[in-house]
Amino acid sequence: MTEQNPYQATPEAVVVDAQGYVEPTEGQRTYMYITYALFALAPLIGGITALIGVILAYIKRDEMRGTVYEDHMYFLIKTFWVSLIGGIIGAVLAFVLIGFLILALLAIWYIVRVVVGVVKLIDNKPVTREGWMI
Repeated sequence: MTEQNPYQATPEAVVVDAQGYVEPTEGQRTYMYITYALFALAPLIGGITALIGVILAYIKRDEMRGTVYEDHMYFLIKTFWVSLIGGIIGAVLAFVLIGFLILALLAIWYIVRVVVGVVKLIDNKPVTREGWMI
């Protein structure tokens, strides 16, 4: 008869949904809502909350691995970097006026991505991590 070590961690029950994702915890869901809220506030506050949101996404993305939220984290990280680079390009090109169009299109793209991401989060669905639009 073998004795079980009382100090050894017991494996947790893993619940997998019909799409093959591990069931996320309430804490993970809360982090996702906080991260999306930070991204949603960014256009109103000058972008600093998106910086905080992307830092949170980088910190928590490994914890979200296997859940539907993993794709959301990569989606938000991509949204941040494309917005930052596009914003810099738009600001530089604003001197020749085309930058204003780039900045306007970038703002629409950003808002659409955040709104679509929140809707899919509420529906507990993944987002397309490789997609450029939504």
